[in-house]
Amino acid sequence: MSVVADAKRKIIPYCEKLESVRLLNQKKVLDAFHQARVGTHCFTDSTGYGYHDEGRECLERVFATVFKTPAALVRPQIVSGTHAITLCLSLLGVGEELVSISGAPYDTLQQVIGSKGASKRSLINRGIHYQEVALKEDGHLDMVEIANTVTTKTRMVLLQRSRGYSWRPAISIADIKTAFAVVHEKNPNCICFVDNCYGEFVELLEPTEVGAQLVAGSLIKNPGGTLAPSGGYIVGQMDLVHECAEALTAPGIGAKVGPTFGLIRPLLQGFFMAPHIVGQAIMGAILVSQVFSDLGYQVSPLPHELRTDIIQAIRLEQEQKLLAFCRGIQKASPIDAQFMPVPDSMPGYEDPIVMAGGTFIQGSSLELSADAPVREPYIVYMQGGSSLEQVEIAMESVITELGLDNTSQ
Repeated sequence: MSVVADAKRKIIPYCEKLESVRLLNQKKVLDAFHQARVGTHCFTDSTGYGYHDEGRECLERVFATVFKTPAALVRPQIVSGTHAITLCLSLLGVGEELVSISGAPYDTLQQVIGSKGASKRSLINRGIHYQEVALKEDGHLDMVEIANTVTTKTRMVLLQRSRGYSWRPAISIADIKTAFAVVHEKNPNCICFVDNCYGEFVELLEPTEVGAQLVAGSLIKNPGGTLAPSGGYIVGQMDLVHECAEALTAPGIGAKVGPTFGLIRPLLQGFFMAPHIVGQAIMGAILVSQVFSDLGYQVSPLPHELRTDIIQAIRLEQEQKLLAFCRGIQKASPIDAQFMPVPDSMPGYEDPIVMAGGTFIQGSSLELSADAPVREPYIVYMQGGSSLEQVEIAMESVITELGLDNTSQ
């Protein structure tokens, strides 16, 4: 029996536990479609200013219902998760304080904040105070230090749910709830904001259901269901989402404009498909974790551990192994499989980045992909996979590229 086939057999009990999460999240989305009275009339095109776009308004009602918030901003004009997060951070004014309670955020966001890079448009260079609360040694939130750091002067706390390019666990909904209770005990007026990228539909609840007043993410990750060609979303309190909309367009205009270019159908259909595809991606991540754990590599999360995002990290220790892993993923991709991923510089990153992902949507990380900064200890971060079968085929390809024995012991 091959290593992959043996690992697939081992993970059956872990995958069975996910069935109720997939089912309940699917019902949540279906109920939201019914409540919003989604119909074929929503699929009309809009151009120019996009006034009175029924489809756009319906899409945003669906998102608000699923996330249980008063308001949602869901737009193809939001080009990435970082863009959506930056719109939320634009709520901060000169002299106000932002505290990241989940340690240093993702590489691109550090340049937005100004803890790295030298952009004149960074928060720090625009007079916003910034602090970080380091994670504990085990990678979990430090509730004591959060309580010690947040004060009545703290305007917003930022929590990054996913691991980013770091060897730490994603943050569970239970821990998010506890952390925001600590924050609001110290400062009831503080905005609790979550970078929700890679986390949607992984658990039964979303951060907005446990104390987050503002949440942002990307449509070419989980909520796009592999069908969204572009876009991002922001959900939360009405006044906060309105301010973000004004940052996206202009003061006094806000969410009232924004053409959808005939994209409402794939955006709605992708969101409807998202709970199922996210479930497939999680099962794929568990399979990868089991395969590389059986091969003797350090993996995070372990196959049996709680998942609260779709990312699987594998510590490869050598640059050539990192590049071989990415080659294996690329060769198992439906698009551009004939090309070889090579490290290159990317905007917002200090290290060269290698990215494998022959995806139908450029940069889609709910489709199967793997990427990493080329730096020690050469950890690869794999995410997505629209079907477990594709991930299984990809693992056979990766093992071949790595020159490993594919026979289980």
